[in-house]
Amino acid sequence: MTDQSQELASEPLSPDTQAMLDSLQLAVTKTLERKRRLGHYVVQWSGDAPVLVGEDAPAYLPVRREPIGGD
Repeated sequence: MTDQSQELASEPLSPDTQAMLDSLQLAVTKTLERKRRLGHYVVQWSGDAPVLVGEDAPAYLPVRREPIGGD
């Protein structure tokens, strides 16, 4: 983290911001649990690379060769 991001991370969140963060965390937790129950794999970030997790995960991560957005 940069010095500025470390500073920001140590400041307490406003109640509205905390409510948004809690809502997003709950939505992600529910989605990951649903995917696990259905047997779907998920893509998670680990260190500096995405990782495919789950029984049905492909053996490799596909590489996108064209730019996103169609430009």
